[in-house]
Amino acid sequence: MPNNQISIAVFVTGGTFDKEYDELSGTLFFKKSHVKEMLTLGRSLVSTRVETLMMKDSLVMTDADRDLIAAKCISAKEKNIVITHGTDTMENTARYLAPRVSNKTIIITGAMVPYKFGSSDGQFNLGSALAYAQLLPAGVYVAMNGRFFQWDNVRKNKKAGYFEERKKNRQ
Repeated sequence: MPNNQISIAVFVTGGTFDKEYDELSGTLFFKKSHVKEMLTLGRSLVSTRVETLMMKDSLVMTDADRDLIAAKCISAKEKNIVITHGTDTMENTARYLAPRVSNKTIIITGAMVPYKFGSSDGQFNLGSALAYAQLLPAGVYVAMNGRFFQWDNVRKNKKAGYFEERKKNRQ
């Protein structure tokens, strides 16, 4: 790895990103993370360390889960971190991490459609998150739909199906 290349920790927490579909029962479930496969298919040359912390739907994530995520961010040797996360509560996790983790660039990303469906936005969001992790200053951000948002200025617009600023007059 060249001396100027940034190494990024990628922490997997589950979410739609990693869900699979059971055709017999018609349900979504977790089997394994697809992040390493996505990095390979994307031909990523970014130095990454991928670690699965949990495989959960973000709607059932607890503060104990967020404590684990924060502890992993704090103890990571990398200063740049991407967290794959369910979209329903990623803004909650961003707000939880911001006051607890400092001097690191943390990008939380996810997918609205499971990667295994083939039409997922996950590959694009993961690539964007890796780029933002290399470029943004220390802080906690959410990256979705080709945009990034600061931890205190993001919300999921459930009617439109995308993320947007929480406050209107702030970038």
